[in-house]
Amino acid sequence: MTTQASPAEVSALTIRAYRPTDHRECRQLWAEMTAADAGLYGVPSDDDSGAAFEEYLTRLDLSGMWVASDADHLVVGMVGLLLDGRGGQVEPLVVASARRGRGIGRALLAHVADQARRRGLGQLSISPAARNRDAIRCLHAAGYDALARVTLAIDLKRKGSVWQDGIDLQDLRFRY
Repeated sequence: MTTQASPAEVSALTIRAYRPTDHRECRQLWAEMTAADAGLYGVPSDDDSGAAFEEYLTRLDLSGMWVASDADHLVVGMVGLLLDGRGGQVEPLVVASARRGRGIGRALLAHVADQARRRGLGQLSISPAARNRDAIRCLHAAGYDALARVTLAIDLKRKGSVWQDGIDLQDLRFRY
């Protein structure tokens, strides 16, 4: 069960630019995100689920990355901004599982939106996993209520499929 943040906890939160000294903590957050996404689909996560963080840091479209740190200066969340034409894409948005439900994600989303406005971007999008209901509800509450794109997949293996039936879009039935 998550608890709401106290006013002191929210005011003690600092959002700042990512620094190389944040690498270990951010890589761990990335690993936590990757493992949670794998768990949503019942597939095993990689032995080194944080390894993709290294590749992420080298992306040419990475416009900025920020971390949320608490009163003890521990990194408890991170958010990145990727350039996407005249718009931007939020990737990733991660809050440490033990700290969710306390306004950290919302503060990171507000910060990245402000940064996107400062850069003159006209739109900001984010692509949560289709099964991540908590994330979708949080993002909707934070103002992400327009469908900008839909990513469709074809299951090439079909054996041991992890897809569930249940989403209608444009009068068509989809698995998720």
